[in-house]
Amino acid sequence: MLVIGPCGAGKSTLAVELGERLHLPVFHMDQLNWQPGWNESSKDEIIAKLHDIVATERWLIDGTYGGTLATRLDRADSVVYLDFAISLCVRRLLGRIWTYRGRSRPDMTQDCPERFDLGFLIYLIRWNSGPRPRMEQCLIGHEHKVIRLQNPDALQRWMDSVPAVA
Repeated sequence: MLVIGPCGAGKSTLAVELGERLHLPVFHMDQLNWQPGWNESSKDEIIAKLHDIVATERWLIDGTYGGTLATRLDRADSVVYLDFAISLCVRRLLGRIWTYRGRSRPDMTQDCPERFDLGFLIYLIRWNSGPRPRMEQCLIGHEHKVIRLQNPDALQRWMDSVPAVA
């Protein structure tokens, strides 16, 4: 299972909740990508880690990371797409930065303290004109797997319909 969407949509929070409810091991793309001190892994390193994960029977991976999406889409049984308004995502991102400022988030590699990054904010603001169309292109052929949720209320209704695994 994948959880994808723009930054600040709540992918990691949802992944943790779904992982607990469905008894799935959760992997965060941010942890697979970032090494301590905000050092980025190479694409080959990330793909090698992903191959090991998706070769297993059950998993949940959160994070869009378009350059590795095809590797995950082919093996995913479902894709939860948080297709939320960018204005909401910007507010949530800024709230996350404030909440975790100077500390690593639970879904991030240790020694990668949360910080304000203007380039990252601009990336999010431009989501609908750049990253989104590229991600949507990757989803072609996988539409039958996609659960597109367009706001937090739709997400809550969907979550209410997902039975917990005993």
